[in-house]
Amino acid sequence: MHRALDSLLEQMAGFGSCAVGFSGGVDSTVVAQAARIALSDGAVAVTAVSPSLAAGQLQEARRLASLIGIRHIEVATEEVSDPRYIRNDPQRCFFCKDTLYRHLRAVADRLQLRVLADGANADDAGDYRPGRKAARQHHVRSPLAECHLTKDDVREIARHWNLPVWDKPASPCLSSRIAYGQAVTPERLAMVDQAEQFLRGLGFAEVRVRFHQDQLARLEVPAELLPRLCQPDHREAVVEKLKSLGFRFVSIDLEGFRSGSLNQILPLDVLSGSQA
Repeated sequence: MHRALDSLLEQMAGFGSCAVGFSGGVDSTVVAQAARIALSDGAVAVTAVSPSLAAGQLQEARRLASLIGIRHIEVATEEVSDPRYIRNDPQRCFFCKDTLYRHLRAVADRLQLRVLADGANADDAGDYRPGRKAARQHHVRSPLAECHLTKDDVREIARHWNLPVWDKPASPCLSSRIAYGQAVTPERLAMVDQAEQFLRGLGFAEVRVRFHQDQLARLEVPAELLPRLCQPDHREAVVEKLKSLGFRFVSIDLEGFRSGSLNQILPLDVLSGSQA
């Protein structure tokens, strides 16, 4: 653990100064904390504000930035006005990240910060992430990945630093819940967000509500919690709530929760192309 911490802090110190893309998730929080330790006032956390940010996440990011003691800047990224993002083809994440990094660069240039940094870790290389191409084009550094730190390593560092997010479930942007080919709109993002908030209120901390054609909701919870979700009182309450939000059909995925399940339909050449 101490060797990993030393490596991370040395990496960050070598940046001289940096702007950290900060969502308030485990990865970006660890990078922000490392930047604050290594660079003091030469580190700034930047949070993108848009309809794809789930309810409560901005407030959580503000609280964490205050806890860390890092300067926190919020920028309205407005990716939902980009037709390429709205049409939601498999490159959607690229257009989103391209917008994010352009805003991040503008902040860095204004404050004369040398480096842009994100929270990508070593495990992210094995997933379909077209946003990584945008990161490379904008010369964004990924200190966690560069130090070969996995998700488990990052959580362990967060726990060592007593960061309250160390066991926080992953929470990608809401647009990742919209099936490819279905337009990403603020209204649909709000439907997904409110549906997931409702399910979390029922005790399903790790949950995804996937938005499919014809306003079909596909619910993913950990496999061991499927019987609980199917109990009549929960099932009926969930159906009633989601239909009130605008979903026409409500289904439960019997495979259970799994990150990136919408990518299963993508052909191999698209998956491999995200790493180019």
